Amino acid sequence: MSLSRAPRRRRSPSGRASLLTAVAVAGIMTLTSCSGPGGGDKASGSGGNYVTGVSGLSTVAKGERTEAPGLDGETVDGKALDTTTLKGKVVVLNVWGSWCPPCRGEAKYFAQVSKELADAGKDVAFVGINTRDNSKQNATAFEETYGITYPSLYDPDGKLMLRFPKGTLNPQAIPSTIVLDKEGRIAARTLVAINAEQLRSMIDPLLAEK
Repeated sequence: MSLSRAPRRRRSPSGRASLLTAVAVAGIMTLTSCSGPGGGDKASGSGGNYVTGVSGLSTVAKGERTEAPGLDGETVDGKALDTTTLKGKVVVLNVWGSWCPPCRGEAKYFAQVSKELADAGKDVAFVGINTRDNSKQNATAFEETYGITYPSLYDPDGKLMLRFPKGTLNPQAIPSTIVLDKEGRIAARTLVAINAEQLRSMIDPLLAEK
């Protein structure tokens, strides 16, 4: 007596691609909110080495930095933004979500420091990457509540985060903050919520570089 088997359904190529993207995004999203790096280690990444201090801040020496990927798309307020147009400035990228308690905790410091540097005429551009918010309304309310005046790319599926090369200082948590030097290269990263002093410690050395 033989038992017939149900025919196996074949997944279309587009279906497989969608599944792979979803799995990759899920891999990033598993490291959210409470996750953070260890201290005092040195890791090798493609394009150079980076050092993570006891505070959780990772930095790359000037001659060993990797070019950051271009990040482009629609902002929370419906405008177009392309980060490659910001070369010549130090660029602060902050990955956040309105649903994320640590993001809410650090937001006032980003609002404060971005305003201070703008008022001082410094060549610094702040760009948020809003992720996992299923509506722009929630993201807009967050920005209004905490006084965020700089633009944020709307990235509900986390696809922009996947553009960063593996082995570099890529965003691996929410919140994540990555700072690019004036040449558009990845110079510093932290994977935890930070205050104004810590944020300035990532920015000021890059402003001083010649």
